[in-house]
Amino acid sequence: MDTNNKKRFGLLGKNINYSFSRGYFTDKFEAGNYEDCTYENFDIPEITEFPDIVNNNDEVKGINVTIPYKELVIPYLDKLSKKAAKIGAVNTIKFTKKGKLKGYNTDYYGFKKSLQPLLQPHHKKALILGTGGASKGVAFALAELDIDYTFVSRGNKENSIDYSQINEETFSHYHILINCTPVGTSPDIDACPDIPYDHFTDKHIAYDLIYNPAETKFLQQAKAKGAQIKNGLRMLELQAEKSWEIWNK
Repeated sequence: MDTNNKKRFGLLGKNINYSFSRGYFTDKFEAGNYEDCTYENFDIPEITEFPDIVNNNDEVKGINVTIPYKELVIPYLDKLSKKAAKIGAVNTIKFTKKGKLKGYNTDYYGFKKSLQPLLQPHHKKALILGTGGASKGVAFALAELDIDYTFVSRGNKENSIDYSQINEETFSHYHILINCTPVGTSPDIDACPDIPYDHFTDKHIAYDLIYNPAETKFLQQAKAKGAQIKNGLRMLELQAEKSWEIWNK
Protein backbone atom coordinates (compact mmCIF):
# COMPACT_ATOMS: atom_id res chain seq x y z
CA MET A 1 0.00 0.00 0.00
CA ASP A 2 1.14 3.54 -0.68
CA THR A 3 2.42 4.90 2.62
CA ASN A 4 2.66 8.49 1.36
CA ASN A 5 -1.07 8.92 1.45
CA LYS A 6 -3.23 8.83 4.52
CA LYS A 7 -6.19 6.56 3.92
CA ARG A 8 -9.31 7.14 5.95
CA PHE A 9 -12.19 4.73 6.32
CA GLY A 10 -15.24 4.94 8.51
CA LEU A 11 -18.72 3.90 9.53
CA LEU A 12 -21.81 5.91 8.64
CA GLY A 13 -24.62 5.60 11.16
CA LYS A 14 -26.57 7.18 13.99
CA ASN A 15 -25.68 6.84 17.69
CA ILE A 16 -22.81 4.48 16.91
CA ASN A 17 -20.40 5.15 19.80
CA TYR A 18 -19.92 1.43 20.29
CA SER A 19 -19.35 0.30 16.75
CA PHE A 20 -18.00 -3.13 15.89
CA SER A 21 -16.39 -1.77 12.72
CA ARG A 22 -14.19 0.86 14.33
CA GLY A 23 -12.75 -1.61 16.82
CA TYR A 24 -12.31 -4.30 14.19
CA PHE A 25 -10.50 -2.15 11.65
CA THR A 26 -8.40 -0.29 14.22
CA ASP A 27 -7.12 -3.67 15.48
CA LYS A 28 -6.60 -4.88 11.91
CA PHE A 29 -4.58 -1.78 10.97
CA GLU A 30 -2.38 -2.08 14.06
CA ALA A 31 -1.77 -5.82 13.58
CA GLY A 32 -1.05 -5.51 9.86
CA ASN A 33 1.20 -2.45 9.95
CA TYR A 34 -1.25 -0.27 8.03
CA GLU A 35 0.13 2.88 9.59
CA ASP A 36 -1.32 5.02 6.82
CA CYS A 37 -4.91 3.85 7.52
CA THR A 38 -7.43 5.10 10.05
CA TYR A 39 -11.05 4.19 10.78
CA GLU A 40 -13.57 6.51 12.42
CA ASN A 41 -17.27 6.89 13.07
CA PHE A 42 -19.26 9.29 10.89
CA ASP A 43 -22.16 9.69 13.30
CA ILE A 44 -24.87 11.91 11.80
CA PRO A 45 -28.43 12.63 13.01
CA GLU A 46 -29.86 12.84 9.45
CA ILE A 47 -28.78 11.36 6.12
CA THR A 48 -28.95 14.87 4.60
CA GLU A 49 -25.58 15.52 6.30
CA PHE A 50 -23.88 12.75 4.31
CA PRO A 51 -22.66 15.05 1.47
CA ASP A 52 -20.74 17.11 4.06
CA ILE A 53 -18.72 14.01 4.99
CA VAL A 54 -17.91 13.35 1.33
CA ASN A 55 -17.10 16.95 0.40
CA ASN A 56 -14.95 17.78 3.43
CA ASN A 57 -12.84 14.62 3.60
CA ASP A 58 -10.51 14.15 0.64
CA GLU A 59 -8.67 11.18 2.10
CA VAL A 60 -11.73 9.00 2.70
CA LYS A 61 -11.46 5.85 0.57
CA GLY A 62 -14.31 3.74 1.91
CA ILE A 63 -17.27 3.81 4.25
CA ASN A 64 -19.36 1.11 5.90
CA VAL A 65 -23.04 1.88 6.50
CA THR A 66 -25.17 0.77 9.42
CA ILE A 67 -28.67 1.35 10.81
CA PRO A 68 -30.60 3.47 9.89
CA TYR A 69 -28.92 4.51 6.63
CA LYS A 70 -28.52 1.29 4.58
CA GLU A 71 -31.41 2.25 2.32
CA LEU A 72 -31.48 6.03 2.84
CA VAL A 73 -27.91 6.48 1.54
CA ILE A 74 -28.68 5.02 -1.91
CA PRO A 75 -29.92 8.27 -3.57
CA TYR A 76 -26.58 9.90 -2.64
CA LEU A 77 -24.50 7.32 -4.52
CA ASP A 78 -23.39 7.46 -8.16
CA LYS A 79 -23.82 3.76 -8.82
CA LEU A 80 -24.54 0.40 -7.22
CA SER A 81 -23.08 -3.06 -7.68
CA LYS A 82 -25.52 -5.48 -9.34
CA LYS A 83 -26.16 -7.28 -6.07
CA ALA A 84 -26.65 -4.09 -4.02
CA ALA A 85 -29.18 -2.91 -6.63
CA LYS A 86 -31.10 -6.19 -6.36
CA ILE A 87 -30.97 -6.20 -2.56
CA GLY A 88 -31.97 -2.54 -2.22
CA ALA A 89 -29.62 -1.87 0.69
CA VAL A 90 -25.98 -0.77 0.93
CA ASN A 91 -23.50 -1.37 3.74
CA THR A 92 -20.25 -0.62 1.90
CA ILE A 93 -19.32 2.47 -0.15
CA LYS A 94 -16.20 2.68 -2.30
CA PHE A 95 -14.73 6.00 -3.40
CA THR A 96 -13.55 5.20 -6.92
CA LYS A 97 -10.41 6.61 -8.53
CA LYS A 98 -12.64 8.95 -10.52
CA GLY A 99 -14.17 10.27 -7.31
CA LYS A 100 -17.48 8.49 -7.74
CA LEU A 101 -19.36 6.76 -4.92
CA LYS A 102 -20.28 3.12 -5.56
CA GLY A 103 -22.50 1.14 -3.19
CA TYR A 104 -22.08 -2.56 -2.37
CA ASN A 105 -23.77 -5.01 -0.01
CA THR A 106 -21.42 -7.32 1.89
CA ASP A 107 -23.98 -8.14 4.61
CA TYR A 108 -25.55 -10.83 2.47
CA TYR A 109 -22.12 -12.43 1.93
CA GLY A 110 -21.28 -12.41 5.66
CA PHE A 111 -24.66 -13.85 6.58
CA LYS A 112 -24.56 -16.55 3.90
CA LYS A 113 -21.04 -17.72 4.76
CA SER A 114 -21.76 -17.83 8.50
CA LEU A 115 -25.08 -19.68 8.14
CA GLN A 116 -23.89 -22.35 5.66
CA PRO A 117 -22.00 -24.56 8.17
CA LEU A 118 -25.18 -24.93 10.29
CA LEU A 119 -27.46 -26.06 7.49
CA GLN A 120 -28.89 -29.57 7.28
CA PRO A 121 -31.15 -31.05 4.59
CA HIS A 122 -34.36 -30.26 6.51
CA HIS A 123 -33.55 -26.54 6.74
CA LYS A 124 -35.77 -25.50 3.83
CA LYS A 125 -37.73 -22.51 5.15
CA ALA A 126 -36.86 -19.45 7.22
CA LEU A 127 -38.69 -16.72 9.11
CA ILE A 128 -37.02 -13.30 8.92
CA LEU A 129 -37.98 -11.17 11.92
CA GLY A 130 -37.95 -7.53 10.80
CA THR A 131 -38.15 -5.79 7.43
CA GLY A 132 -35.39 -3.13 7.66
CA GLY A 133 -32.23 -2.78 5.57
CA ALA A 134 -30.44 -5.67 7.29
CA SER A 135 -33.26 -8.09 6.48
CA LYS A 136 -32.87 -7.44 2.76
CA GLY A 137 -29.34 -8.83 2.61
CA VAL A 138 -30.46 -11.83 4.66
CA ALA A 139 -33.34 -12.52 2.26
CA PHE A 140 -30.98 -12.31 -0.74
CA ALA A 141 -28.57 -14.80 0.87
CA LEU A 142 -31.39 -17.23 1.68
CA ALA A 143 -32.59 -17.07 -1.93
CA GLU A 144 -29.05 -17.96 -3.11
CA LEU A 145 -29.11 -20.93 -0.70
CA ASP A 146 -32.51 -22.09 -2.08
CA ILE A 147 -34.21 -21.49 1.26
CA ASP A 148 -37.76 -20.12 1.14
CA TYR A 149 -38.38 -17.23 3.52
CA THR A 150 -41.23 -15.23 4.98
CA PHE A 151 -40.88 -11.80 6.61
CA VAL A 152 -42.42 -11.15 10.01
CA SER A 153 -43.27 -7.58 11.02
CA ARG A 154 -45.46 -5.67 13.40
CA GLY A 155 -48.73 -4.46 11.95
CA ASN A 156 -49.13 -6.73 8.94
CA LYS A 157 -46.96 -4.92 6.43
CA GLU A 158 -47.15 -5.94 2.78
CA ASN A 159 -45.50 -9.28 1.97
CA SER A 160 -45.13 -10.24 5.63
CA ILE A 161 -47.01 -11.96 8.45
CA ASP A 162 -47.67 -10.49 11.86
CA TYR A 163 -45.95 -11.80 15.02
CA SER A 164 -49.36 -12.83 16.36
CA GLN A 165 -49.71 -15.34 13.50
CA ILE A 166 -46.69 -17.42 14.59
CA ASN A 167 -47.74 -20.63 16.34
CA GLU A 168 -46.71 -24.26 16.76
CA GLU A 169 -47.65 -25.08 13.19
CA THR A 170 -45.45 -22.24 11.91
CA PHE A 171 -42.49 -23.75 13.77
CA SER A 172 -43.19 -27.15 12.20
CA HIS A 173 -42.72 -25.63 8.72
CA TYR A 174 -39.99 -23.04 9.39
CA HIS A 175 -36.82 -24.44 10.93
CA ILE A 176 -34.68 -21.28 10.68
CA LEU A 177 -35.59 -18.09 12.57
CA ILE A 178 -33.45 -15.01 12.04
CA ASN A 179 -33.72 -11.89 14.18
CA CYS A 180 -32.96 -8.87 11.97
CA THR A 181 -34.44 -6.39 14.46
CA PRO A 182 -32.40 -4.46 17.06
CA VAL A 183 -34.62 -5.90 19.84
CA GLY A 184 -32.38 -7.35 22.56
CA THR A 185 -29.27 -5.27 21.83
CA SER A 186 -27.26 -4.12 24.84
CA PRO A 187 -28.19 -2.38 27.12
CA ASP A 188 -31.78 -3.59 26.56
CA ILE A 189 -30.76 -7.22 27.07
CA ASP A 190 -34.04 -8.44 28.63
CA ALA A 191 -36.01 -7.67 25.47
CA CYS A 192 -36.67 -10.22 22.73
CA PRO A 193 -38.92 -10.61 19.69
CA ASP A 194 -42.47 -11.59 20.61
CA ILE A 195 -42.66 -15.20 19.42
CA PRO A 196 -43.69 -18.46 21.18
CA TYR A 197 -40.25 -19.79 22.16
CA ASP A 198 -41.65 -23.05 23.55
CA HIS A 199 -42.00 -24.37 20.00
CA PHE A 200 -38.26 -24.33 19.25
CA THR A 201 -36.73 -27.84 18.94
CA ASP A 202 -33.35 -29.38 18.20
CA LYS A 203 -34.29 -29.25 14.50
CA HIS A 204 -34.30 -25.42 14.57
CA ILE A 205 -31.64 -22.79 13.99
CA ALA A 206 -31.98 -19.45 15.80
CA TYR A 207 -29.75 -16.79 14.26
CA ASP A 208 -29.47 -13.28 15.71
CA LEU A 209 -27.75 -10.48 13.80
CA ILE A 210 -27.00 -8.89 17.19
CA TYR A 211 -23.54 -9.65 18.63
CA ASN A 212 -23.74 -7.60 21.84
CA PRO A 213 -24.67 -9.39 24.05
CA ALA A 214 -23.14 -12.57 22.61
CA GLU A 215 -26.25 -14.50 23.69
CA THR A 216 -29.42 -12.46 23.42
CA LYS A 217 -32.62 -13.43 25.18
CA PHE A 218 -33.84 -14.65 21.76
CA LEU A 219 -30.86 -17.02 21.50
CA GLN A 220 -30.98 -18.09 25.16
CA GLN A 221 -34.60 -19.15 24.92
CA ALA A 222 -34.09 -21.02 21.64
CA LYS A 223 -31.00 -22.76 23.06
CA ALA A 224 -32.97 -23.88 26.11
CA LYS A 225 -35.22 -25.86 23.75
CA GLY A 226 -32.27 -27.49 21.99
CA ALA A 227 -31.99 -25.23 18.94
CA GLN A 228 -28.65 -24.48 17.27
CA ILE A 229 -27.82 -20.82 17.86
CA LYS A 230 -25.59 -18.28 16.15
CA ASN A 231 -25.00 -14.59 16.84
CA GLY A 232 -23.97 -11.91 14.35
CA LEU A 233 -20.26 -11.66 15.16
CA ARG A 234 -18.95 -13.97 12.43
CA MET A 235 -21.23 -12.28 9.90
CA LEU A 236 -19.78 -8.90 10.86
CA GLU A 237 -16.19 -10.14 10.58
CA LEU A 238 -16.87 -11.65 7.15
CA GLN A 239 -18.66 -8.57 5.80
CA ALA A 240 -15.86 -6.33 7.14
CA GLU A 241 -13.18 -8.37 5.34
CA LYS A 242 -15.25 -8.29 2.15
CA SER A 243 -15.52 -4.48 2.47
CA TRP A 244 -11.75 -4.24 2.86
CA GLU A 245 -11.31 -6.33 -0.30
CA ILE A 246 -13.65 -4.02 -2.25
CA TRP A 247 -11.93 -0.83 -1.06
CA ASN A 248 -8.53 -2.15 -2.07
CA LYS A 249 -9.42 -3.62 -5.45
